[in-house]
Amino acid sequence: MQEKNITITSQIIRFNELVAMTGLSRSSIYDRMSPTSPRFDSSFPPKINLGLRAVGWFLEDVEAWLNSMRSNSLSERAC
Repeated sequence: MQEKNITITSQIIRFNELVAMTGLSRSSIYDRMSPTSPRFDSSFPPKINLGLRAVGWFLEDVEAWLNSMRSNSLSERAC
């Protein structure tokens, strides 16, 4: 029997960690994810389904989104 080595390249975070990392409230996160919301953000990291009632986000996607928000903020200050 041959064993397969599985390498996990991306950590998954759950909702409470997403709230802590972004500083956004629960409702603000749902607003950013909802296409019908006026605060919808198409660049917000997509959720991934982990089970029937469990979702998560790839840590690297959240970090990339936060870095892009920081870059946008810094470039706006420079103007």
